[in-house]
Amino acid sequence: MSDEPISSASQRDRENVPECTSCAACCFGDGERYVPVTGDDHERLGAHAAIWTRFLGNRCYMRMVGGHCAALERDPATGRWTCRLYERRPAVCRDLERGSPACDAERLRKQERAAAWPVTDGAR
Repeated sequence: MSDEPISSASQRDRENVPECTSCAACCFGDGERYVPVTGDDHERLGAHAAIWTRFLGNRCYMRMVGGHCAALERDPATGRWTCRLYERRPAVCRDLERGSPACDAERLRKQERAAAWPVTDGAR
């Protein structure tokens, strides 16, 4: 057992977590109900909500395209991922903290999908 304080171990672990823009695993998901959108989220999306979301029954979700959120795009010049709605993204995305146990689980389950996505293709 290490005498190292927990906060130092947590900091060290976080340093090994890739930047979100080089990972994007959490933006990949199966099915149309992957990213729920709350009423507050829908309001934050404003006039563009109809473009980025879809209602299934009385529930709202982000649109999914090719197995990932429609707002996700990949810069062909750098290969970095970005969210076109980052400042207005849904609460479920805002709440997922880089390096958290939930982030670790997303990376473990889906990082290969994001890494395999062609750099030249992007999400359009």
